[in-house]
Amino acid sequence: MTPRWLAHPALSALLAAAWLLLQQSLDLPQLITAAALGIGLPWLLRGFLPAGGRLRHAGMAVRLLGVVLSDIVTSNLTVARIVLTPGSNPRPAWVLLPLDLTHPAAIALLATIITTTPGTVSCIVDETGRRIIVHALDCADPAAMAAQIKQRYERPLKEIFE
Repeated sequence: MTPRWLAHPALSALLAAAWLLLQQSLDLPQLITAAALGIGLPWLLRGFLPAGGRLRHAGMAVRLLGVVLSDIVTSNLTVARIVLTPGSNPRPAWVLLPLDLTHPAAIALLATIITTTPGTVSCIVDETGRRIIVHALDCADPAAMAAQIKQRYERPLKEIFE
């Protein structure tokens, strides 16, 4: 059981680590500032943050992170090829992605993953229709792209969060 002042320990650790990485220092003042930010910001924002949950499958989360990072690199190369190749003819499309996820954090994370992967320009989360609408830069088969997103990102998120 975490203390009330540390309701989001993972967020606290992430904030502290990010501060230390940005400062490129482990000097005492930076450690104190990192601890203050890591504890203080989540406490100040506690009314806006959902209740802390447990990560159900840490191994799956690490694997998903690897898949996402790999896809970002691959997609960046693909987008660069499309943009830099004279006469390339991208096929933009709207892709409808029906959601199986119900956890709000998982849906938000899926939308974030989709939009940080180059080649997908933007997305709209339609909570009433339980779907995400994705605008893809180059998509020959929207159904295949939706199936790929569900298999590569949604299924692991469902396992992690639900």
